[in-house]
Amino acid sequence: MDRARLADFLRTRREALQPEDVGLPRGRRRRTSGLRREEVAVLSDMSIDYYSRLEQHRGPHPSEQMLSALARGLRLSLEERDHLFRLAGYATPQRHLRADHINPGMMRIFDGLADAAAQIVTYLGETLKQTRLSVALIGDESLHTGLARSLHYRWFTDPETRELYHEEDQEDHTRLIAANLHRVYTRDGAGSRAAAIVDALLDKSPEFTAIWGEHPVTGPYCPPKRVRHPQLGLLELHCQTLLDPDQSQLLVVYTATPGTESYDKLRLLSIIGAQPESAGAGSTL
Repeated sequence: MDRARLADFLRTRREALQPEDVGLPRGRRRRTSGLRREEVAVLSDMSIDYYSRLEQHRGPHPSEQMLSALARGLRLSLEERDHLFRLAGYATPQRHLRADHINPGMMRIFDGLADAAAQIVTYLGETLKQTRLSVALIGDESLHTGLARSLHYRWFTDPETRELYHEEDQEDHTRLIAANLHRVYTRDGAGSRAAAIVDALLDKSPEFTAIWGEHPVTGPYCPPKRVRHPQLGLLELHCQTLLDPDQSQLLVVYTATPGTESYDKLRLLSIIGAQPESAGAGSTL
């Protein structure tokens, strides 16, 4: 690990970013060239002290997970992310396995949706980033680890995942999720993360095994959803997606029709924010 060059690289990329680039207000008394250290720490979901020590040549050896978070927070390109990993002493991750990296362009769009119920997910239903309203609506999906990071895995192994949706819609969601996993598995093949999820589900879920044997096929369509919120009840939402084919990711935005009860509930939810009871519900594709 080259601490000095790593620190210098982080500093130069921090100073190259402006508040407007990441959806932050500039303020009147800003003297810092670029972003402040505390702003990068917040964007990267880490403590200010941890990030500050990295820039001061005295930080710990960051894990690959922390480096990925820094790459997202600093809006690094794939090439810059590779360089960051090498400076920290890691081998460059294979491109086709790096679904945890978010394209800077996608992040800029996401930054402009701070007041919307939006999230960035992989093709395997792994949530990489959520807005505050998204967390309030469906729960904080960053809490999941291991295979459970994937909605596809949770849907067939954790009954609570399905409780977010209306009972009449769950069968359609089941087939859509299985078909989406089938599509990603066919594309990525053996040895991929999709294959690991498929193998685990074939071992754990008779329901998934039965559907998998039918070779389900469907497109990446995000249908309307009836979401059951623990405080506000049923919300009828529309789902819009923006596809980043290079990174195998989707930007998903939930909206409600203006003038409806669901629209009023979504606006109320943006005010009251997330409640403890709503955590960990689950996203969908």
